[in-house]
Amino acid sequence: MRIRVVNPNTTASMTRLIEASARAVAGPGVVVEGVTPAMGPVSIESHYDEALAVPGLLAEVIAGERSGADGHVIACFGDPGLDAAREVAAGPVVGIAEAAMHAAMLAGRGFSVITTLGRTAGRAHDLAQRYVPAGGCRGVHACEIPVLELESDPAVLPRVVALARQALESDGSDVIVLGCAGMAALGAEVSKRVGVPVIDGVTAATLLVQSLVTLGVHTSKRNEYALPRPKRYTGALAAFGTT
Repeated sequence: MRIRVVNPNTTASMTRLIEASARAVAGPGVVVEGVTPAMGPVSIESHYDEALAVPGLLAEVIAGERSGADGHVIACFGDPGLDAAREVAAGPVVGIAEAAMHAAMLAGRGFSVITTLGRTAGRAHDLAQRYVPAGGCRGVHACEIPVLELESDPAVLPRVVALARQALESDGSDVIVLGCAGMAALGAEVSKRVGVPVIDGVTAATLLVQSLVTLGVHTSKRNEYALPRPKRYTGALAAFGTT
């Protein structure tokens, strides 16, 4: 089985971190390939960044399909381009926010999200409304550390732990969800310090894709997730045209 974990930003060091986390949980015989798009933003911290990350992400999903990948993970907590990726993919495609939120609802009655910048909280709330029952997401809390500083800032772990403790108390939640792929390596240590399940979406999504492939479940090509209708694209998007 081959699973491609696509980091929608173009920072290769983050892709390596994401790939390592995914490989750590993959089962025997599962090959995990971390992928960095050839174009897009260096980090995704706004709707603008997210929109401009999608073409590079889709190019990698299309390339993965052509090379025989069995499934894909979209490793950004905004789940950018998820529906579009499912249109062009035969195998399962899972977003890390989607996987983390579903997993959290299997571990408790409600969860709190610890994310990077406060300006992204609205997107997390939007996704929670899509993925889980009303009241499942009890709150979104930002550590206010930019994505590209997560690897180097020594304050990341203590700040996430402090926020998690605060969220559990203020929100009445049972589970913590880490709201950025760049936090993928923190899950076990944060859980140990705060005493509740802490869900990292990279590992959750990797295992969910692995499970779907094992079950023989593919992306339905009936109705909404059918292949895009053939048409011509122009300018910088010419290569995305279908025939």
